[in-house]
Amino acid sequence: MAQSTYESVVLAKRPTSLIVPGETFTVKEHKALTAADLKDGEVLVDTLYLSLDPAMRGWLNDTRSYVPPVQIGEKMRGAVIAKVLASKSAKFAEGNYVTCSTGWTEQAIAKEKELTLLEVPAGGQVTDALGVLGMTGLTAYFGLIDVGKVKAGDFVVVSGAAGATGSVVCQIAKLKGAKVLGLAGSDDKVEWLKELGCDGALNYKDPNFRAQFKEATKDLIDVFFDNVGGEILEMALSRAKAHSRFIMCGAISQYNDAKPSGPKNISMVIAMRIRMEGFIVFDYVKEFPAARKELVQWLSDGKLKRKETIVKGGLRAAEQALVALYNGINTGKLLVEVKAENASGGSRL
Repeated sequence: MAQSTYESVVLAKRPTSLIVPGETFTVKEHKALTAADLKDGEVLVDTLYLSLDPAMRGWLNDTRSYVPPVQIGEKMRGAVIAKVLASKSAKFAEGNYVTCSTGWTEQAIAKEKELTLLEVPAGGQVTDALGVLGMTGLTAYFGLIDVGKVKAGDFVVVSGAAGATGSVVCQIAKLKGAKVLGLAGSDDKVEWLKELGCDGALNYKDPNFRAQFKEATKDLIDVFFDNVGGEILEMALSRAKAHSRFIMCGAISQYNDAKPSGPKNISMVIAMRIRMEGFIVFDYVKEFPAARKELVQWLSDGKLKRKETIVKGGLRAAEQALVALYNGINTGKLLVEVKAENASGGSRL
């Protein structure tokens, strides 16, 4: 029996620091969409999985950034895996699985140009389209290879190494012949990084972390892939080799700080002639197909491993799951199962 309504989640109030469940977002109910609502070239989709990403916190701030902020009363944006319910497009048929950026909603109508047909390669699974073969994997790929210019023999240090992007960075660095040290927030995550082939892995919550980090970086850092910012970035700057490359991908430790502090030793960039560069994966859109082809090959060959943390409970679970993301709930990619179908086998909460 067809559903009569669907829900979406909209921004209700901009957070000044932490996201507040029940206050930052609100749920809206809508009359269910049908094929009769479609115009030529449009597709009706049912959301199955929603990607949760650290960058989302920045989208809630009314500040200048690489994309405009989500407006009050506007549906929260986000990438999804969806199933086509009805189509007035020659490119998509009912039952197709697609990826799109229709956001925090159970149903949506999208233009055909906004959809990508989801194809699962050998060795892959449906949810890889939001993880290792999606923006997550592409971010790792272009950040390390294009921005970081990683090469064989480099000593690469990765913060947030057990997260969605960091875990792929570690593995690509090893594939390129680098020595890799991964930094993560629990002993379990450290063990997983060792399983991924990292030459070393440290728990930054360990009381002796500073001493451990100094010892582990005694040969100094060639490439630092930063997903965390804050104190760990400061520590990495103190251990940087001359002419090292710092890839500025994220600063998850500071996204919820009302007054984030910068590294006190930024002058190390001058002293060590460090090239510190930020990037956004969408700068590389034209190069996505070639990069994805290489990622698919590595995955099919068993050279890329991945973990997922899949939160059940439908769309309404997304807000609390996003809060938990900044507390390190996830190992690997964090997803919300909006509608139970084609379960991928990831860990579930």
